[in-house]
Amino acid sequence: MEKFNILLVDDVSENIYSLKMMIEDSFDVNIFSALSAQEGMEILMNENIDLILTDVQMPEIDGFEFVEYLKNIEKTKDIPVIFITGIYDKDEYKTKGYNLGAIEYITKPIHDILLNSKLKVYIDIFEKRKLDIELIASKDKVLIHQSKMATMGEMIGVIAHQLKQPLNILSLYCNDVKDSFFSNEINNKFIDDFSKNTKEQINFLSETIDDFRDFFNPNKQKVVFEIKSAIEKSLKFMGNQFEINRVKVNIEYKDEKVYGIEIELEQVILNILNNSMDAFKERKIENKEINIKVLSKQSYTILIMEDNAGGVKEESLEKIFDPYYTTKSTGTGTGLYMVKLVVKNSLQGDLKINNSEKGLRYIIALPQKEES
Repeated sequence: MEKFNILLVDDVSENIYSLKMMIEDSFDVNIFSALSAQEGMEILMNENIDLILTDVQMPEIDGFEFVEYLKNIEKTKDIPVIFITGIYDKDEYKTKGYNLGAIEYITKPIHDILLNSKLKVYIDIFEKRKLDIELIASKDKVLIHQSKMATMGEMIGVIAHQLKQPLNILSLYCNDVKDSFFSNEINNKFIDDFSKNTKEQINFLSETIDDFRDFFNPNKQKVVFEIKSAIEKSLKFMGNQFEINRVKVNIEYKDEKVYGIEIELEQVILNILNNSMDAFKERKIENKEINIKVLSKQSYTILIMEDNAGGVKEESLEKIFDPYYTTKSTGTGTGLYMVKLVVKNSLQGDLKINNSEKGLRYIIALPQKEES
């Protein structure tokens, strides 16, 4: 497990050494030390510190000013601070320290039993929090895997359908060659047409297999890409299903850019399209329609996807991204949860869902470039 990181700040090196020895005798932690507030800030910017023990009386920037500065920085504002002092032990100074956000105020000389008992509380909280985070991450990993397996199952069904069509055509070509041979109809034009048509079907088969392989490629890097590409590839996967089920897709977009992993966005779009497809079938919608729109707002690309499958109950909207929650008669409840995780955690975007006039509306905001 990751170790607890403590930063000691004191302008007297002997004080730091004594504190370090006292802590290391009782705890297995990482200790960083700084002889000034400026040096402490440099460490805080480069390391993930879990607790700060700082002296109050220091030259240039004292402990109070140091902590006040920390509270205005996003990375450091929530780090717990313990003040250690030998002269600022009056109530007015303690009050000032607590008002600045300190969690403890220890006066010198320091008693090792008192210090260790206080540190133990925060280290125990840290370890419990880390275990909780690891447990949540582990559950999320399982859910994502389940969702990917479900998506893969759906994709295999789509691929099987897409492969069947060109294979049937190639089978007909073979029969045609046989019939033409026996009727002496094979000539140069027949051979040219046969060669051209056969290559077209083989290329289609090859592209379909490549698309499927790329979709689940684990070695993916974040880049800037056109959202149009991700939308078109996703629609290509769903093309036969939409054609058979007579789903009309209306698209309105510009060539907006997105920063992230294109295949992950394709997976998000496919999950939403499959969700709409399931709703169409379950509710027996006749004039099936999906609207896809792309907008640009400040440094974000906004993807809006909307169907006319009737939407869901308002109480379901609050739970729709929860793991294992589903409104379908058959479903795992992991698809939209995976969508949320990918959009928010991987693509660093935002996701909202609401009922429109005719169905469900998904609004996805994605950064156009890497955030600095």
